[in-house]
Amino acid sequence: MIGLEEKQPPQSLAHLNLVWFAAGEGEMELHFRPEPNAPGGTDQRHICLVVDDLEDYRRRLKEASATITSAEPIPNRPRFFCRDPFGNLVEFTTIQGDYRMAQ
Repeated sequence: MIGLEEKQPPQSLAHLNLVWFAAGEGEMELHFRPEPNAPGGTDQRHICLVVDDLEDYRRRLKEASATITSAEPIPNRPRFFCRDPFGNLVEFTTIQGDYRMAQ
């Protein structure tokens, strides 16, 4: 409808029933869950920021007393989550290669 191309999520996340769309050039993506809320009632809707130095962001957030949450692994995409001061979920990742090639 709006011209987004559906993209296959990584095999390691297949059990989550996610829907991914390529958005723009490069590795920009939109991720959706068909259910209104994640299992267990916690909202998992989030934005994802691709950063060059993931460990620097992790260190800086920990120094600011942010709670870091680990994430299910995606090949070639180390990542973690935290909540911003307003409670929004934010994913931080760095792209080391195509996850599809590592499956």
